[in-house]
Order: sequence, then C-alpha cells, then structure tokens
Amino acid sequence: MYQLLTENYVEDDDNMFRFDYSIPFLQWALQPPGFKPSWHVGVRQTSNKKLRGFITGVPAVVSVCGKQIEMAEINFLCVHKKLRSKRLAPVLIKEVTRRINCEGIWQAVYTAGVVLPKPIARCRYWHRSLNPKKLIDVGFSRIGPRMTMARTIKLYRLKDTPSLALRPMTLADVPSACKLLNTYLKKFKLAVHFSEADFAHWLLPRKGVVDSYVIANSDDGVVTDLISLYHLPSTIIGHAQYKTLNAVYSYYNVATSVTLTKLMEDCLIIARKQKADVFNALDVMHNSEFLETLKFGIGDGHLQYYLYNWRTPPLESKNVGLVLL
Repeated sequence: MYQLLTENYVEDDDNMFRFDYSIPFLQWALQPPGFKPSWHVGVRQTSNKKLRGFITGVPAVVSVCGKQIEMAEINFLCVHKKLRSKRLAPVLIKEVTRRINCEGIWQAVYTAGVVLPKPIARCRYWHRSLNPKKLIDVGFSRIGPRMTMARTIKLYRLKDTPSLALRPMTLADVPSACKLLNTYLKKFKLAVHFSEADFAHWLLPRKGVVDSYVIANSDDGVVTDLISLYHLPSTIIGHAQYKTLNAVYSYYNVATSVTLTKLMEDCLIIARKQKADVFNALDVMHNSEFLETLKFGIGDGHLQYYLYNWRTPPLESKNVGLVLL
C-alpha cells in the first residue's frame, strides 16, 4: 500500500510534489479503535499480485448541525497511473460503500481537492514558511516583489524557544483533554465527536506521525489548552538537491487560558525545532484568527468537504470542525 501511494497518490497541479505517507502514519490513520479490515479495499494485478487500486474507510461519529451520526471517513482513494482510464475508481467506491452498508452504516464523509457534485464546504489551505530558502529553491514558494532572500529569511524568523508552559500530552491528560476538545467542537456545524479511546488514538504523540502539547493547571492537572499537528512530508519530484519536503499540518487546537494566536506561535516554534520546512493549515474552525497575524500565506489549493447520503445546507469553512488526514 505504501508503495502504491508514494508512487501514484496526490500531486500538485504542476507535478512538483507528491504526498509521501509513512508506513507508521498509514497504520495510525487506518487502525483506529473499532476499525474494520473489510473496509480497506484493494485491487491486485493477477499476474504479480501487486496492488493497483485502493480505498479505505474508518468508523467515526460525526456531528452534523447538532445531530450525531455514525459514519465512515473515506480516504486514500488511489489508482495506479497506468490504469486511470479504466474506470476503476467507481468500482472501488461502489465496493467500499457496499461493505460499509453491510455494517449498518449509511453515511460517509470525505474530502477532495477537485469539485464534485456537491460539496457542503469549501476550505482553503494556508502555508507558513519555516525554512524559506529551501521552499524557494524547490519552487514551493517564491521571493516576493522588492524582497531579497536575506529579507525573506528575516521576515519568517521565529523565536528560539516557546514562551508558554507547553508540554507533550500524556495518557493521564486524555480524559481532561478529550472533554476540552469535544466541548470546543460543539461550536461547529460539521465536527467529529471523540470517545476517550478515539481521542487517545488520534492525539497521543507518535514520533514522526502526530504531536500534541497541552497547558494544564498546576493544582488539579486539568488541561486548559491543546495544540496538535501531524507530519505529512511530500516527495520533491525531479529536484537535484532536495528529495523531501518536510511538511506539518495543523490538527486540532483549543485555547482558553491564552489567545489562539499566542498558542499557535509556539506551535510554529515547535514545528521548526522538529526540522519542518512548512506549516500548513486549513481555514477551518477558528484558524482564521491567527493565519494572517502569524504570516501564513494563502495557498492556491482548495479542499472540498462532502457528505454521502446526508443533506445539509452549504457551510462556511469557519463552521467546519473536522480535519481528515
């Protein structure tokens, strides 16, 4: 599966970058509590047994306009480049739908970079340079008008250390942090609802996959603030010097004792310390509060959200409280 995705999965419009999901990342993404192996559907070539097409679903409880629904989150639809004209994708979609229906689940949520009939929300990616020289060298970004490389590097410089009392989240923090996040996500019309087991799976730190940091009260240990990010590098296609773009993505963030902007500034510093080249974030939830202030640049890519078999009015990106990997 890793080989199929790393050679054939999502590329940008200019074919310069391709997602490079690591094997630990795929294990994390596809094996949450209660996952169904039958919802991971692959098509192999008869002659050599190599995987040529793939689609996955994992169970989730999603709140839509205040109603909680058991759904499948659909992801990793991938067909080998040489088979793109064979209409294999509709077969995979139909089969995973059938298998999910067999479990009594009739709704699903998924995202796509392309516009299909009919998205319920349209969100925008924003990018924050952490290693501007490398990003410019590989063509991810460019030097602005009346700017030099030295001025660009100075513009995106961050402090050396975080200013808040952030620490990595531990298993003991799960009940308090899960309650904090679920309370926060109730503010949004499309949001995931976490059980404590789900929360522990999705947000407890895993090296090179996901990182979560909290601020907790010193007296009772109650978590008051949470930041999280996941690591999703991209292969740099055809570059002589650089092979990998180290990207991290904003996941779920909650601020109650400090401003979200202050919290995310420290999140950028942590990401840079982990050798990330760029920090990406969608304009979902309350992210728009910090994007411009912290020098994020608006990207040229949109991400459309879709619901299968459930009608809902169109939503603004700020009403979306769900991040799919």
